[in-house]
Amino acid sequence: MKWFLNLVRWPNLLIIILTMVLMRYAVIQSLISKIGVILITGSTDEVPMTLQLPWFDFVVLVAATVLITAGGYVINDYFDIKTDLVNKGEVIVGTRVPRRKAMMWHNLLNIAGVAGGFYISWKAGYLWLGMLFFVVSGLLYFYSASYKRQFLIGNIIVAILTALVPMLVVIYEWPALYRYYEINAVVPPKFNLILYWVGGFSIFAFITTLTREIIKDIEDFEGDSAYGRNTVPVVIGMMTSKIVSICLIIITIALLYVTWYFFVHDQVTLVYISGAITLPLLVVIYQLIISKSRKQLHRASRLMKIVMLTGILYSVLVKIILERNLF
Repeated sequence: MKWFLNLVRWPNLLIIILTMVLMRYAVIQSLISKIGVILITGSTDEVPMTLQLPWFDFVVLVAATVLITAGGYVINDYFDIKTDLVNKGEVIVGTRVPRRKAMMWHNLLNIAGVAGGFYISWKAGYLWLGMLFFVVSGLLYFYSASYKRQFLIGNIIVAILTALVPMLVVIYEWPALYRYYEINAVVPPKFNLILYWVGGFSIFAFITTLTREIIKDIEDFEGDSAYGRNTVPVVIGMMTSKIVSICLIIITIALLYVTWYFFVHDQVTLVYISGAITLPLLVVIYQLIISKSRKQLHRASRLMKIVMLTGILYSVLVKIILERNLF
C-alpha cells in the first residue's frame, strides 16, 4: 500500500481535493451568498443564493479528477524508468511495483475516472462533457509517452491540466445554479463574478505550474540529456531556462499586484500575497541564481509547490473577507 500511495503521488492528490473543495465552499459559495435574488414565491424579499449541485455529485466530480490524475502519475513512472534511475537513483515501477501491474492500475484508475466523469456530466445535463475526462486521460498518457520529450509542449499540457482543476468546479456548478435560478428567480442572476474569481486562481495555477515544470526539467537535465529528450533546458541551455523561469516568476508577481490594485484593493490581501506568495517567489529566484547542484534546484522546485499551495489557501482568506464585507 505504501508503494502504491507513493506511486500515485498521494500528497498531490490531496492538494487536488483541497483545491476543488475550497473553490466550491470557500470561493463559489461565499460569492453567491452575497448575491440576493427574489424567488417566485409571492414575497418581494431578497434571499441569498445557495449551491445547487448535489453534494454526492460533487464528490463524484472530485473522485473522477483524482482517479484520472493518479492514473497519469502511474503511467508517467512507467515510461520514466530509465531517466528516473539517472535523475533520482531509484524507481517504483519495475522494482516495488511490476510493470504489468502498473499498467493494470493505470487502466483501472482511468476507466473508473472516465466513468465518473460521464456520470457527473449526465447528471449535469451535458453528457458530452464526459469527453473532457476521456481527453484528459489520453493527454496524460501521450504526455508521458511522447509530449514530455518535446520542447515546451509537455510543460504547457501539465500547466493547462493543473489550471483546469479549479475550473472544473465552475463548469459543473454553473449549470445547476443556472437551471434552478432561471426557473425560480424573478430575475435570473448573473454568475460572471464566479468565473472571474475562479479564473484568477486558474491563471495563477497555470503560470506557477509552468514555472515549476521548467525548474524540474533543469533539475532533471542529466537524465533527459542522456536519453535525448528535447526539454527546455536541453534545447536552450540551463542558464537560459533559469532566465525564463525567473521571468515567469516576475510576471506572476506583477499580475498579483496588478490584480490587487485594480480589483481587490484590501490590506489583508496585500499582506497575504506579499508574505505568503511574493516572498517565497523571491527566494525561488535567489535559489535559481545561485544554484549549482540538483539539491539547490530541488529546493526551488519544492518552494514553488509551496507557493502553489499558499495560492490555493488564499481562497480561505477570500471566504473570511467576504463574510466580513471587507472587499
